[in-house]
Amino acid sequence: MRQKKFIAGAGLAVLLAVPAVLWFGPPGAQARERVATLQAEAAAERGPVTGLPLPRYVSLKAGRANARRGPGTDFPIDWVYTKRGVPLEIIAESNHWRRIRDHDGDGGWIWHTMLDGARSVIVTGDKEEPRALHDKPDAAADVVAYLEPGIVAAVRGCKAGWCRLEARGHSGWAQQSVLWGVYPGEEFE
Repeated sequence: MRQKKFIAGAGLAVLLAVPAVLWFGPPGAQARERVATLQAEAAAERGPVTGLPLPRYVSLKAGRANARRGPGTDFPIDWVYTKRGVPLEIIAESNHWRRIRDHDGDGGWIWHTMLDGARSVIVTGDKEEPRALHDKPDAAADVVAYLEPGIVAAVRGCKAGWCRLEARGHSGWAQQSVLWGVYPGEEFE
């Protein structure tokens, strides 16, 4: 059994598998709009248990949770997650179990009550390069704090490539591209 420690963040690109779309109509805005619609529909897989989108991000509700090799207590424990609020990605469902993946690409099956729909992120990057937290969603806006890679922050919403975060008593906006726990271009409030 290995414990997961969330001290340093590791950048991990999340790629959604979307089938290629062929369009034989005239080029232009209509064609681009149709392609985007078809890609969004293909990416909108739903979980067989909850009916919620797969994959999707959640956070760890419990301060300690076992990640097992399969969906049941008969399966061995591969990881023990020990940080409440850490972001996890649900990639499959089976009855009361959710298959998750963390920012390192590791994962397993966790009992559904150990997870929370509240969103959080891990700040990614090199330890030597703290990420700016701005007072507005603009790179030219005042910096209210710097976030060290590996910090877990609560997400209050994302729009136009920026996410509003709360971490260790500070609140502000960080660029979405330096966060693991939100999809590229994802927007929500």
